[in-house]
Amino acid sequence: MKQLLIIFCVALTIVSCKKEEDEKEAIFIPRDFTEVEIGLLLRDSTLNVRALELVKDYDGLFFLTSSGKAGMIDKDEVVFPIEIDDDNEKLNFRAFASTKDAGFALSVASPAYLYKLGDEETKLVYLENHEKAFYDALDFWNDQEGIAIGDPTDDCMSIIITRDGGNTWNKLSCDVLPKAKEGEAAFAASDTNIAIVGDKTWVATGGKASRVLFSPDKGKTWEVFETPIVQGLETTGMYSLDFYDENNGFAIGGDYTKAGDSTANKIRTQDGGKTWQLVAQNQSPGYRSCVQYIPGRNAKELVTIGFKGIDYSKDAGENWKHLSDEGFYTLRFVNDSVAYAAGSMRIAKLTFR
Repeated sequence: MKQLLIIFCVALTIVSCKKEEDEKEAIFIPRDFTEVEIGLLLRDSTLNVRALELVKDYDGLFFLTSSGKAGMIDKDEVVFPIEIDDDNEKLNFRAFASTKDAGFALSVASPAYLYKLGDEETKLVYLENHEKAFYDALDFWNDQEGIAIGDPTDDCMSIIITRDGGNTWNKLSCDVLPKAKEGEAAFAASDTNIAIVGDKTWVATGGKASRVLFSPDKGKTWEVFETPIVQGLETTGMYSLDFYDENNGFAIGGDYTKAGDSTANKIRTQDGGKTWQLVAQNQSPGYRSCVQYIPGRNAKELVTIGFKGIDYSKDAGENWKHLSDEGFYTLRFVNDSVAYAAGSMRIAKLTFR
């Protein structure tokens, strides 16, 4: 009996210690950034970058320019290791994504070109000549399956999917997609129209109608959710979408022709996108082209950027602090305090303090 009592006490102690450790890990300690240090990596009067992506299994980033170049940030040095030559068209890249084996560069407008960028060769893997073709964003679920989205060429959003590592891409029929509303499209502003968590996918549309397309199964089936974000004009709606996990998501936009207007331009979901609520209504920031959750911060901390500056929220978007007037189009976080940003004529490293 005495031995059993000792075993019981030891077990109780272990359980109690584990519970205390779990509770300690669950405690979220909020931060309050007051400044951002902007370390300029590249300035070029001809540079225009909206596609920026962390490269899997590599300590660096790739970026694409509107003049058809592919560049890389390696240990804060900017290099251009890949040449994409096309004699017939001036390529305007707005979207980039990568697998462990290759990168993928997607151009806007018609014809739409999708290139696979490998160590040994660069090859065209998808071409669309439809006069309305205009692709906005690109992402991968895993190293074999990926998705790109674009404006409607028929009565639904354009969605192309690969299941073989990006070697072939097939466009989904409008029979399996929600019907687009009049004037509904998307913005190729920051390559953040698509958010992926596991097998789940969210796509932000914009324009005269601004909704969220949702697929629970890597693009096999789709449904659509309404949002309260400002819409009704070709220049209004969501410009950027991010999900921290399968429940918590945030979207931002507005009207870039009225960049100071903060009316109904920030929305949040806590139920996986089924319902969305306006936050920070009529509060700065106004129009922004990109929003990203800061990793490892419990879906509380966000940064949003645009050509009017950089803003930070520590309370899931309820309130925002303006950190800088420096303008960028897109950014990606490396860790919980460092990100890279790109835009017109510049690429920079951002350090938040």
